[in-house]
Amino acid sequence: MLRGEKIGLRARHEEDVPILRAELYDDVVNSSRAESAPWRPIAPGSKDPRLVVDDTAQGHVPFSVVELDGGTLVGTATLWGIDNHHRSAHIGLGLLPSCRGKGYGTDVVAVLCHYGFVVRGLQRLQIETLADNVGMLRSAERNGFVREGLLRSSAWVMGEFLDEVLLGLLARDWKPEPKA
Repeated sequence: MLRGEKIGLRARHEEDVPILRAELYDDVVNSSRAESAPWRPIAPGSKDPRLVVDDTAQGHVPFSVVELDGGTLVGTATLWGIDNHHRSAHIGLGLLPSCRGKGYGTDVVAVLCHYGFVVRGLQRLQIETLADNVGMLRSAERNGFVREGLLRSSAWVMGEFLDEVLLGLLARDWKPEPKA
């Protein structure tokens, strides 16, 4: 398990799947804001790649996010689009609605940076998020990500086009939190 201040990133467990499905993916609005494809229902027991981990997929590393104090599942985190030639990847995360606003997002981004830069030896991490996703923007910027661009009307979400913000962080600019 990779550990932050408040959370840990661990492998996806079978018992995580129904919680993530119900709390994140069955919620039409949340899922529509988080995915780059139209929402669709996920049948129980389906092998949807957002939920079921394929350990052979080299460019995609999904984690379950758990509280360090008690091990309660609080969400999902992913390093995706891993490009070993250019040494870059994208960060994604989703916190259960009841777990938002507690600082978990900032901690998840910090741990994903450690995984990407230290464990994987990447040069660049990137985040794309909706321009009104204040929580993700705050979490990214607290970890040193820089706004590199605005993608105007690039995301079709629930009947309207929304802007996305592109943020990036280079390994040389990353300043990990010192461990006590």
